[in-house]
Amino acid sequence: MLVSHESPLELLDLSRSYNDYDYALVHLFEIYPQYYDFFKDELKRGRRVLLDNSLFELGVAFDADKFAQKIIELQPTEYIVPDVWENCNDTIMQFEHWINKYNNLPGKKIGVIQGKNFDEFTECYKFMEDKADKIAISFAYSDFKHHIKHPNDSTNYMLGRISLMSNFLHKNIINKKKPHHLLGCGNPLEFSYYNKKYHNFIETIDTSSPIVHAILNIKYPKNMHNWSKKDIKLVDLIDTPLNQINFDILQYNLKRFKEFIKF
Repeated sequence: MLVSHESPLELLDLSRSYNDYDYALVHLFEIYPQYYDFFKDELKRGRRVLLDNSLFELGVAFDADKFAQKIIELQPTEYIVPDVWENCNDTIMQFEHWINKYNNLPGKKIGVIQGKNFDEFTECYKFMEDKADKIAISFAYSDFKHHIKHPNDSTNYMLGRISLMSNFLHKNIINKKKPHHLLGCGNPLEFSYYNKKYHNFIETIDTSSPIVHAILNIKYPKNMHNWSKKDIKLVDLIDTPLNQINFDILQYNLKRFKEFIKF
């Protein structure tokens, strides 16, 4: 699994040393020209760049026409086609509209599965399996909380996606020949449950968890079971200056995170 941790502006150059590839949020291009320039330069260096449509940050996907233009300008390695949070039908409709209107854009198309329950996740997955170059699965579906019903939301998200992946595998829904991406995480411990024998279809993951918590001066505990993530996005900390980052905790969290990755 290739890992990318979204990072504040002041850490972008350093992020080359701890990220396997680069993960960009499109809406930040218009706010921070230096942010766009960094990813443009990364592509020139031969790095992989995955461009996100910023649904998780904005609540709705970035405007499709503007997003297509940014893809033309940046020419990312891959990008996430605009989707609709927890709405299977609208996500499928958005994807069909996208490939009908923008099918010749550079980069591989990533389709996110969306839905409110296992049946809708399955329906969306089967559509994306046929239409997308790569399939993405989020960590934060509300169904996970309803399904697992653990008092700790971070545990719900962790066990929820593990359960979803296991059910997909058990029911032979997963297409192991197609690359997959895992969007974010509730608890980094989740990734220790995946191994090369059963989960080698997972190509990439992204999460700002070790960075965000380092900025908040929170060191990962030795026992991550029932650990609770802080409900704050990296995008809200994008302007964090270097003198407000505890580099000892940053290095510790990054090292601990790597220990969870089994392949």
